[in-house]
Amino acid sequence: MIGKRSNTDAAGKLAGQYGAEARSSADIINDASIDAVLIATSTDTHSDLIEAATRAGKAVLCEKPVDLSRERARACQVVAAGTGKPVMIGFNRRFDPNFAALKTAADRGDIGKTELLSITLFDPAPPPVSYIKVSGGLFRDMMIHDFDLACWIFGGAPETVSATGSSIVDPEIGAAGDVDTAAVTLKFADGRIAVIKNSRRAVYGYDQRIELLGSEGLLSAGNILENTVTKATKDGVTGAKPEFFFLERYMRAYSNEWNAFVDAITSGSALPVSLQDGVNALALAEAATLSLKTGQTVGLSEIL
Repeated sequence: MIGKRSNTDAAGKLAGQYGAEARSSADIINDASIDAVLIATSTDTHSDLIEAATRAGKAVLCEKPVDLSRERARACQVVAAGTGKPVMIGFNRRFDPNFAALKTAADRGDIGKTELLSITLFDPAPPPVSYIKVSGGLFRDMMIHDFDLACWIFGGAPETVSATGSSIVDPEIGAAGDVDTAAVTLKFADGRIAVIKNSRRAVYGYDQRIELLGSEGLLSAGNILENTVTKATKDGVTGAKPEFFFLERYMRAYSNEWNAFVDAITSGSALPVSLQDGVNALALAEAATLSLKTGQTVGLSEIL
């Protein structure tokens, strides 16, 4: 789908490679023969396109986040609900086979009562500052995946959010009003804690890990490596680096996500990720932003 910042030449070239047709958003939305759309445009177009697509009677799979503003996202939610058409938000981490297996094991009680969750997400290198300026910031653009993961794994939203952050990777990111290194602590009503760590730079690759401590053990999901070969010599033991970026790391997750969306739409079953999940994650991003600004722990009730 082509949004406001369209690149028709690139769209046409890509469509040609796969025997598809490059069309405008309006053409796609107004085509009665199309039942569902994928929205993967810039964030500031998401709410408008969700509203237009659902009003046109289409099911929607939209990339995260719903919007740069939670208030705008909630308004979009009202419109979509009024149409009765399903909207799924693209939190692809839920569909990673390893993360999904960790969630299943935790729900099954394999480690007893879950108590402490640690989520690591380090990018290999920061994006261009031009992107940072329109992204909504690290909490809305990057950590929002981890906010959703924490809520999904623990089965609900936290009570409080405490954030700290710095711009130590690229001074231009700080000059643009954002941070590139951050840690957030989420505390849940029953005392469980989730700690999220993000950095825009990990020179060795795309570092994506989860650890979940419970009363009877530990569950962990590690990185996907470029290969599984290790070399052991008198000098030590070495192995491959993590996959370099999200397209390689989460290829299976994206495929599983798409299949889950199509299966839900064709069967009429509930979507595995809802528009409400997207609004909830955005509320946590706003709470983290406020906590960073004030230096205080923020109650989620102050945001909702």
